[in-house]
This record gives sequence, C-alpha cells and structure tokens, in this order.
Amino acid sequence: MHTTVGLCRRVLLALIAIPAVGVAQARVAGTQARQPHLGTRGAPFIQEDGLRFKDLDRNGKVDPYEDWRLTPDVRARDLVARMTLDEKAGTMMHGTARTPSEMGVPGAGGAYDTAVNRALIDSAKVTSMITRLGGDPGSLAAQNNALQEIAEHTRLGIPLTISTDPRSHFQYVPGASVRSNQFSQWPEPLGLAAIGDASLVRHFGDIARREYRAVGIQMALSPQADVATEPRWSRVNGTFGEDAALAERMVRAYVEGFQHGTRGVDSAAVATVVKHWVGYGAAREGYDSHNYYGRFATFGTAPNGKSHLAYHVRPFLGAFAAGVAGVMPTYSILEGATWEGRPIEAVGAGFNHQLLTDMLRGHYGFHGVIITDWAITNDCGARCREGAPAGERPSFADVGMPWGVESLTMRARFVKAVHAGVDQFGGTERGDMLVDAVRAGELTEARLDSSVARILALKFALGLFEDPYVDASSAPQRVGTDAFRAAALGAQHRALVLLENKGAQLPLRHTAGQPSLRVYLYGVAAAAVVHEGWTVVGEPAQANVAIVRLTAPAERLHPGYPFGSFFHEGSLAFRDGDPDYEAFKRVSAVVPTIAVVYLDRPAILTPIKERARAIVANFGVSDEALIDVLAGRAHPEGKLPFELPSSMEAVSAQRSDLPHDSPRPLYPFGFGLRY
Repeated sequence: MHTTVGLCRRVLLALIAIPAVGVAQARVAGTQARQPHLGTRGAPFIQEDGLRFKDLDRNGKVDPYEDWRLTPDVRARDLVARMTLDEKAGTMMHGTARTPSEMGVPGAGGAYDTAVNRALIDSAKVTSMITRLGGDPGSLAAQNNALQEIAEHTRLGIPLTISTDPRSHFQYVPGASVRSNQFSQWPEPLGLAAIGDASLVRHFGDIARREYRAVGIQMALSPQADVATEPRWSRVNGTFGEDAALAERMVRAYVEGFQHGTRGVDSAAVATVVKHWVGYGAAREGYDSHNYYGRFATFGTAPNGKSHLAYHVRPFLGAFAAGVAGVMPTYSILEGATWEGRPIEAVGAGFNHQLLTDMLRGHYGFHGVIITDWAITNDCGARCREGAPAGERPSFADVGMPWGVESLTMRARFVKAVHAGVDQFGGTERGDMLVDAVRAGELTEARLDSSVARILALKFALGLFEDPYVDASSAPQRVGTDAFRAAALGAQHRALVLLENKGAQLPLRHTAGQPSLRVYLYGVAAAAVVHEGWTVVGEPAQANVAIVRLTAPAERLHPGYPFGSFFHEGSLAFRDGDPDYEAFKRVSAVVPTIAVVYLDRPAILTPIKERARAIVANFGVSDEALIDVLAGRAHPEGKLPFELPSSMEAVSAQRSDLPHDSPRPLYPFGFGLRY
C-alpha cells in the first residue's frame, strides 16, 4: 500500500499541480492551435490571429481567461484576479437549481424556476449547481441551456458547472439519487461489484458520461468509495461492497469511464467527485450520518497499533490514480480513529484539518476540488436532533449536519471548514458568510483565491468557457440508445447471483411435447413471461413453479427524521407480518418457489433458504433481464460483494469497521453458483 500511495502522489503532482509559468509560456501543447467549437447566446466573438474567441466580459479584447490556447491553470489565475470578493465567495458555493419541490426534496421536479435561479446566479454569484430535474432528455437539456444562458450574461460570463447524483441505476432515494427516466438503467454499484469486471465498469462510466453530457450535466457526485463494513448501514447499496481491494478496482474504472480516460478531465469528460472521505461505511449500529442519531462512525485499532481507518482509505487510491476531479468529505465523526498516532478531532470530516489537509492533501497528494456534502453549515435545531413531533411530517427545512460544531455560529462553521481545507460548500448559496468572514479578518482573501482557482481550472478543463450548451433537439437520440440499453441489460444479466439451485430447478426449460409451464408470479409483471410460452396462473396451487420477488428487510426506526423516513435501517431479518415475506411463505408451502431477493443491504436469508427451491440475489434488475436468466437465455455470473450473515446475533457480533468478520456466514463474500 505504501508503494501505491507514493505512485499516486507523483502522478497527481505531475497532472494537476499549478505551474509557475507566465502567459507566454503557457500555450497548450502543439505546433498549431486548433479552433474549438464556440457556443454563445449573447457573448460576442473576437477574431485574433485568424482564430475566434468569446468576449465574455465584453471589453473588446481577448483576455487571458478567454484565450483557449492557454492552460486551465493560467486562465483560472487570470480570472481570479478579475473577480470581486462577492464573486469569489459565490463560486465557492455549490447550490441547487431550483424547481417546485417534489416530496420535500429541494430542486426535484419537472422544470426550473427561472426567476429564483436567475437570482442565485446574478445576485448570489453561484456558478455550480446540482440538478435533480427529471423529465425527458430534450427538456432537461433545454432547461440546462437556459441556466447557462443566464450565466453567460453575468459580468464575467462564468459558465455553470451542473452536477447530479446518480441517474443510471434502479433505486431512487430522495436526496441521494435521481429518477432515471430515459437514461440507460444499470445494476446498482453493488451489482457492478458482483460482476467484478473493471472493463465493464469503465464502459458503464463511458456510456453514462455521454448521456450526462448530452443533457448538459458535467459533474457526477459519485462514485461512492465507502467500504460497506457495517451490514446494517442504509447506504450499502451505493457502494461496491465490503472488500477494499475490489472497491479500489471498481472505483478506478468508474472514474476513468466518466472522466474520459486516465489523465483527469477534458472537454468531453464528466468530472467525478469521489465520496465520502473517509470511513463513512463504519456507521455505528448502521445508523446513517445524515441524521443526528447516526453522526458517528466507529473505529478500532489493529494489532500493529494502526487504526482500522486505513482499510477504508484503500478504494480512494483507485480514484486518485485515475486523476479524480473532486473529493467529498463524509458527514461522520470518526469515533476512535487515529492519524499518525493522534486521535482524529471529533468533528465531521468537512471541518477536519487532519482528514482534509494533513491526510488528503498532504499525505495522499490530492490537488483537486474538495466539496462538502450538503448542508454541513446549517443549524441542527430541536426537530433535527429529536425528530418531528408525533403526527407531523418531517421537513427538509429542518436538515443540518454540523456534526461536532453544533455550538458554533454558521459563519464560524464556514471559517472552520475553509481552514480545514474545503474549497466548495454543497447545498448552500450563503456566500455572504465568507464575505463577512474575510472582512472580519477571520479568513484571508488569498485563501479564497486558492479554492476559487481550483474550481475555475476544472471548468476550463471541461471546456465550459468555450461551449457550455448542448443540442437539445438531439438529446433524446443520444440518451438511452438501443446500444446503451443493450449494454445495461447485459450487465443486469451478469450481476445476478445464484445462491441456491436445489434439484437443478434453474434454468426453467420447456420440454418439447410437454404442456406449457404454469407459473405463479409475485412482484413480476405477467408481460415479462408471455414470450416464453409460459402460462401465468392466478393461484399457487395451479402452478408448476412460482417466481417471487422480495426486498431485503428494513425497519422505519426514526420516521420523524427527514432521512430516517427514507433510508432503510434496523434489522436485516425477515419478519412475520411483512407482506412480501408472508406471500413468500404462503406460496412456497404450495409450489416449488424461486425467490428473487433485492439486496440493498445484506439480508439474512436463513428462512428463505429453508423454503425456496432456488434463490437469486439481485442488485437492480428488470423483469425482462430476470426472466432471460431464469429461462436460460442468459446466465448469472455474479459473486456476492459482501457476506450474508446467518442471524442478527451474528450481525451484532461483527465490528462495524472490518470486513468479512461475520461468524459462520450463511453465504460468504464471493459466493455465487452458475448453471
């Protein structure tokens, strides 16, 4: 690991360190400048040396920041020197593109609120925004173009960086993913890890990159490099599992696919933000750090005296080696963790100098953008700490994650985060906090300059200053193409994990001359099996075989909290009274039953194993892909990316910060049958 770290540091320094060169020395490599395509909806063009440039500040000359022949770093430094303090502070905010709220999640909906977003861009000087907008690709592209047009008409014409949570998978979690609509639909990262093929993950990233860019999205707030060592944790589904070596390979391939290669971003790339630095997956008792009651991750010490935190660092090394553009710190307070023999300060990572400056930047040599997770500077009042009163719905207006710094004022939280090493603040547009802090002498403007230069250099590298617009009319033909959907369908096939196949029940083959197979379906659309020639029956007793879909168990332990009402928590054991489990018991008592279990967390399948003829684990699969595999036209190739415990007693006996430590697991890590 030490050798890998040294290599990562040398590669990163060579790729993204800001060079101390003059403008005349900073021309883009090549004997002849190649005119890029320039897109404008207001900024005039300037001709110089037979080439065209955009006059973004409309002063009639080609300023260095407008000169696409210069390097991103040189252009960024020139632009920083032209900016006001308000503009710099606004650049350090990563806001939310506003729409009417959906399910209480800010920004979710079908169209942007132009007036509100214009105020954020014009008045708050925000130049980075997350979009949670759904809708068809053409509409999404047109809406993003409209935001860019507003930005182009500002004083310096700084384009927006538009980001998104994952859009290309099955599960939708408000505030953590986006409904996929027409994007190609792939297994969750757990499913990609189950396949274990880095080239496939790279191909997935490349397809998602093209779909994102087609609709005007240039930044992915992913991948999730957290190691899922705590099986009860509610965000296991977004990870590549519990094995750090496997996750390292998957994370590296993911970044390379999205960022269009191995040398950082270019004008065709989608910048990736790897998250959550670091240790999020060791959630104490599995409670998530979006919530006050889940603000701790817990760590022990190895026999050699080193913190178990080192295991959770490893997947990030894959991202660093691929030149990842950004890093997002975790919300969690790392309870019991140490760095270089000293306890890590008991504050969330976004406020933690040891984690961001000493460790991330100093030891691992990361020079990209550090962007906080959402709402870490917000207050966490009584409803945030204790939940909404009984009978009242929780509200995202009450959300704040200032863990460890609850007693500080909002401005003091901003100051502490900047001193810790943060460049940009997610989910807020309160640039005024930084302006006031500089005027009060709590921060220097030079410190802001270094962060703003990193943010702007990324925009330049992405080609946004030349053309931030997309062709909205062609977006529907470039998103969810037949080829993209076929690739995603193939991944769904391969990601299925066959856990049991008693008596060679699978594949379900029809013998010529025999009556049609009679199938009882639960949780599967009848249309998915019609082309098989099978007969769908209305009662289990009429069937030769049943196919029953189940999801991993979960409890709603804290429904009064906004995220407690969305995330899966609590026991991993199937319980009497659960509608799906009751249906499975009823059906399996009558007819041979194939149980298909969606594992967003490592469920305890002991009672399923006792009753089912076959068990297939999935991490996001359509009915179409599932039936392809059950019928034998495609084959399951997946291996479990985490172990499946035998009981909740075994879960309680595990450590939250270590992998592969369930006593006598029902199915071990890497298990998977084939046919």
